[in-house]
Order: sequence, then structure tokens, then C-alpha cells
Amino acid sequence: MKLKLDENLPVRLAPLFASRGHDVDTVVDEDLAGAPDSTIASAASAVGRLVVTMDRGFGDVRRYPPGSHAGILVLRLDNQAAPALAAAVEDLLDSVDVDDLAGCVAVYRDGDLRVRRPPSRG
Repeated sequence: MKLKLDENLPVRLAPLFASRGHDVDTVVDEDLAGAPDSTIASAASAVGRLVVTMDRGFGDVRRYPPGSHAGILVLRLDNQAAPALAAAVEDLLDSVDVDDLAGCVAVYRDGDLRVRRPPSRG
């Protein structure tokens, strides 16, 4: 899965995702630091990248309806210290196939994943 890490995540999480076979890019790598969320979402979707962020605004399904983008994963953690964040990401990657989040809005909060999927087209 192609992922884009938002600027509010430590860049050192990129190798963690990459070690699980994901193609990881960052907002900083693309000179999008400080850009509005809508710009980041558009840039990520244009190249088929799921946005990984701690920005709760990305979890708003009215602004980012499932199916209107490549996917969004919001990490909402009580402990946001770097080691706790890395541990949470490892836990998430051990329990979830990130590829299944394509086009979805997912919120991961301390071991619990809520997923809003695109409407079925059948």
C-alpha cells in the first residue's frame, strides 16, 4: 500500500511501515509541510496514497467521505510520546491489513480500530 505520513508524525515511523512492505512518503518530503489538510488529502489521492495522521480533522467523514480519496488513517492515542506511538503503530500493523483501508476513513484509538467504508456499488 502506498502511504503518506502527515507532518505531525515522526519521520522515523516511515521505516516501520516500510518494513511491512508499504511504500511510504511524507508530507515533508513533498514540501507540503504547513499546507491545509485539503491540499494534503488531494496530493495524496492524486498519487493513490493513504494519509496516516494524528490530525482529527481528517476523520471528519463530511469533509472526507469514504471513497472520495485513497484512504485516511487517523491515530488518536492518549500517549503520543514517540515510543508509545511506535508501539501503537506496530500493534496496528500486527492486527490490521492496511491494504483493506483503501478508500476508507479509519480511526485507531488505543487498540480499537473504527472503519468507515465507501458505500457499496451493488
